[in-house]
Amino acid sequence: MPAIAVQAHRGSPDAATGLRENTLEAFGRARRLGASGVEIDVRMTKDGALAIHHDPIIDGAGPVNELAAEDLPEYVPLLPAALEACDGLIVNIEIKNLPGEPGFDADEQVTRDVADLVATMGRAEEVVISSFWPETLVAVHDAHPDIPTGLLLAGWFDPADAVVAAVSRGCTALHPFVTLVSPALVDEAHRAGLTVAAWTVNDRPQLEAVARAGADTVITDDVTFARSVLGLG
Repeated sequence: MPAIAVQAHRGSPDAATGLRENTLEAFGRARRLGASGVEIDVRMTKDGALAIHHDPIIDGAGPVNELAAEDLPEYVPLLPAALEACDGLIVNIEIKNLPGEPGFDADEQVTRDVADLVATMGRAEEVVISSFWPETLVAVHDAHPDIPTGLLLAGWFDPADAVVAAVSRGCTALHPFVTLVSPALVDEAHRAGLTVAAWTVNDRPQLEAVARAGADTVITDDVTFARSVLGLG
């Protein structure tokens, strides 16, 4: 089975101990479990801070875009702290900025701010910025073409269009949902110069199938299990 990298989906939370996803503690746990990278989610606050949170609304606090940084719950970190906590790991930053969600930023200020911060912190070689929204990836490429970008593909996306869509936006990677991964898709992506990271891969048959297909990375909720199945220890 070919070597494959393992990224921790939103870090490595632990429901049994109350360890939340997308927290500094979850990122630290991912490192201890042997993840080669972490996948995190970024949203912009009312005052322009870059908060690490998956959903547009924080339970008990409100929409991220209506909160100032000082109003965020203590467990919600900002991007600079997350990058520091993940030093030495690959950080897959998903920018959450979709039409129809609270706080949609059609001007892509959030994207430019994320890209600028990554560049300022000297982390371009250890980061990939991903999004389902193609305009976000174009904005990253326009602002900092040296920062790798990955087009996220949901289960409804036609994989026949995926590689062309990614290349035309200046992407360096394709991030398909696990059910979209096939040897043909991976081969086409590789021939176009794209790496492939499959999400979210949690059971043995899927892990083995994705590895056989030749994917470069799996994004998983269970780092220990994934590493074991993939023969990484």
